[in-house]
Amino acid sequence: MKKILIILLLLPLTMAAQEDQKKVTKAQFTVDGNCKMCKKTIEKAALSVKGVEMASWDVPSNQLSLVYDPNKAELDAVHMAVAKSGYDTSEMKAKEKDYEALPNCCHYDRKEL
Repeated sequence: MKKILIILLLLPLTMAAQEDQKKVTKAQFTVDGNCKMCKKTIEKAALSVKGVEMASWDVPSNQLSLVYDPNKAELDAVHMAVAKSGYDTSEMKAKEKDYEALPNCCHYDRKEL
């Protein structure tokens, strides 16, 4: 009986400890852009994907760094969200209408994918 009681008491503690150990993954890819306005829009788009915990776009290198939960978010969804905001990524080209909707200072030289 004591063993059952101990198990029942410890079970919630072990389950809580497992929940605290979130599996997060880091990723980095290129997103074309120019300025701090681009940075704000790109990061906001990436963070709009459920499961993305951190997004930081570096202006000089055009690298978007992410921390995300792969059980909740897929990288393709992040590429899609960023492209929908008007920016080309290393995997997905933004639609012309989304690119044209960007402020003039955010227009960059578009490359072929």
